[in-house]
Amino acid sequence: MTEENEGIVVLHHDENYLVINKPYDMVVNSNDPSKVTLQTQIRRLFPHLANPGLKHEFYFVHRLDYATSGVICVALRRNSARAASISFEKRDAKKYYLALLHGHVEEDCLVVRKAIGEDIRELLGNKRMCTSDEIHCQNPRDCFTAILVLEKGLRNGKPATKVLLRPGTGRRHQLRVHCSHIGHTIVGDYTYSNRQDHEPHRTFLHAFRLILENNLGHLDIQTPDPFDTTDDKNKWTPTEVLRRIDEGTFSAIDKLFT
Repeated sequence: MTEENEGIVVLHHDENYLVINKPYDMVVNSNDPSKVTLQTQIRRLFPHLANPGLKHEFYFVHRLDYATSGVICVALRRNSARAASISFEKRDAKKYYLALLHGHVEEDCLVVRKAIGEDIRELLGNKRMCTSDEIHCQNPRDCFTAILVLEKGLRNGKPATKVLLRPGTGRRHQLRVHCSHIGHTIVGDYTYSNRQDHEPHRTFLHAFRLILENNLGHLDIQTPDPFDTTDDKNKWTPTEVLRRIDEGTFSAIDKLFT
């Protein structure tokens, strides 16, 4: 059962966790109290759950970029926040993303193993990340991403590929950087297209499924696919379907981790 209010969709709610389908182009929280954020929207919907003793009122145990939509889990108690944080730190939690990439990816599946660090070039305001083989990369850290091709087709008349992504680590902008590194930038990613990709209405990256197990219970939350053909704004037409989104597909990308 889901509950929707002004773009905020509640996917799950129990005594320990609130799971939201975050809209794209919304920051999780901010030090500016006048800014509309996921935090302020949750407080508006559930004022009794806000904890004034916390800097941002809720336990955000993981994050999504401003441009990324999809599943995000908010802990409602200190012990549930700790349990979830341990799952993420130990990499026991499983996160799956959907994305549309520019061009047709030749490989059926691949794993990108490339360290990511901060881009120190001042012209980009130090908000960009980069791979370790770039001379302006600072403090790179090992990380890897599994990529499984789902569909190939045309997005607004140009070649594009729909993929399922599973990050093996949680580096900042990891999926966006790794997709750009293999030559297939995410559609609508203004930053990693060198500020060229401004036509799409959004960045086509979505946190699709989250599996979180700990001593407090089991969560397995999945959203609808926002990049299907029913939304005309996507301008997406698949011409070749390699895989349907089912448990076999999730198992296939999981096997890339072995």
